[in-house]
Amino acid sequence: MTFTRTWIAAAVLFAASAAHAQTAPSTTPLYQSLGEKPGIAAFVDDFVEHMKAHGRIGKMFDDIKPAYLKEQLTDQICAISGGPCQYEGEEMKKSHEKLGIDKAQFNLVVEILQNAMTAKGIAFSAQNQLLAKLAPMHRDIITK
Repeated sequence: MTFTRTWIAAAVLFAASAAHAQTAPSTTPLYQSLGEKPGIAAFVDDFVEHMKAHGRIGKMFDDIKPAYLKEQLTDQICAISGGPCQYEGEEMKKSHEKLGIDKAQFNLVVEILQNAMTAKGIAFSAQNQLLAKLAPMHRDIITK
């Protein structure tokens, strides 16, 4: 399983839970609100470490090199948020199709992502914007 698979699942679940929050719209581009590539890399680093260490989902990452996963997720979030990065990883459906990810696992990943962003000082409105962009991927990630 690639990190991208888990990342998308988490993002979709978080977007669903965050959709109820009321936040003022920001005029700052999302990429900048996330701290550009260094800011994204910082919360992705925490995100990956916490996913790998979690008892319920950590084993899904046993065969993935953390540095590779962090790089792929950083590039994916950078590109999705309007940054200059190019994501060249697998399509979500292909990378997640054999993992048997259920809604609870997906929601857990979203929660871990939200916690990582909060720990790095990412504004809740920027978190919601990112999750809204990631949310459509849940159809390709949740297979159970």
